[in-house]
Amino acid sequence: MDDAVGGERPKIRRNTSATRAATRKANEDAILKAAETVFAEAGFGGATMQLIADMAGLPKANLHYYFATKEELYRKVVERIFKIWLKAANAMDDAAGPAEGIGAYIDAKMEISRKYPNGSKVWASEVMHGAPVIQDYLETTLREWTEGRCAVIRRWIAEGKMAPVDPAHLLYMLWATTQHYADFGHQIETLNGGPLSNADWAAAKTSVKAIILRGIGVPPPN
Repeated sequence: MDDAVGGERPKIRRNTSATRAATRKANEDAILKAAETVFAEAGFGGATMQLIADMAGLPKANLHYYFATKEELYRKVVERIFKIWLKAANAMDDAAGPAEGIGAYIDAKMEISRKYPNGSKVWASEVMHGAPVIQDYLETTLREWTEGRCAVIRRWIAEGKMAPVDPAHLLYMLWATTQHYADFGHQIETLNGGPLSNADWAAAKTSVKAIILRGIGVPPPN
């Protein structure tokens, strides 16, 4: 016997919170991807919210719903690539030594350059212009992160696991080398005769690891 009066089944109210959350994430991802491209190509000054909305395929009003101002969106783009980079360094913290730690860090950073080239370009452009928007990141989070990784490198040196080098300059070299594949991607593609293939990327990772690890007196992993 039907529970509803008149024999009609009761209507089931479906929980749409998961759907709304998925839609919000999809829109935010589309906005951030579009913003990375526009900021990378036009810079902060040349970018407009309308350009970003058009590239994301969303009305400008929707863009402002998620990000009230261009500066807020810009900081989110920078914050995202920064957090991705920070996560990549986790491989160094608990590694047995530099071959494993620095090797895994190079792999991760190279893969980030492959997947998020525009985010890297936005960061590079911001820093080259004196970091007018993200100077606070450099003075706080990045400085603390760098000091922590330098401590790991000093420990490996003290344990005799690598040659004595200046940890800060080693990190600068790692950043410059791995991010070069994003920031100067067009130059690399031109010299390569086209975009790097999966095999090209694998070979690049192997070469970078071998060059850097041998330079600090560590045999590269097989």
